[in-house]
Amino acid sequence: MKLLLKRAKEIIEDIEYLNIASVTKDGLPWNSPVYCSYDKDISFYWMSWKENQHSKNIRGNQNVFCTIYDSTCPAGTGFGVYFQGRAYELSNPREVFIGIKSIYGRSQHKMAAAALFLKKFPRRVYTFVPDKIWVNGDDKIDGHFIDMRTELNLEDLKLLFR
Repeated sequence: MKLLLKRAKEIIEDIEYLNIASVTKDGLPWNSPVYCSYDKDISFYWMSWKENQHSKNIRGNQNVFCTIYDSTCPAGTGFGVYFQGRAYELSNPREVFIGIKSIYGRSQHKMAAAALFLKKFPRRVYTFVPDKIWVNGDDKIDGHFIDMRTELNLEDLKLLFR
């Protein structure tokens, strides 16, 4: 299990895009990759236009499923981290500051003022807080390859980031 936790940490640190699976108000699935950052509690942050479909979906339903996957590997060797949790738009000035500081820190860009994201600026700051986490693996049934998931203890993973 320690090896899987270590690999999950590496993926979170190395891959800069979080794929967010949300649901439209009509119940249709929607998937969006977003450039993200994260904190020691493995909460993720990103900035998006408030009228993007995933932004609207999150305002209507905070339950989302997210993945971070290393798709640069040869077929059958990729490794990914899967999360279930809640996403929401940040509106508290202090939380917005924490989110953009994290995002701009990862991207190495000059940080914009937090107040911009609370007024008429078209983009907002969002966060995703996972409740559960899995990683992928494989096995065989009757000689046939199957893709499977192994649930990890989220608190154990958080310890690796502190």
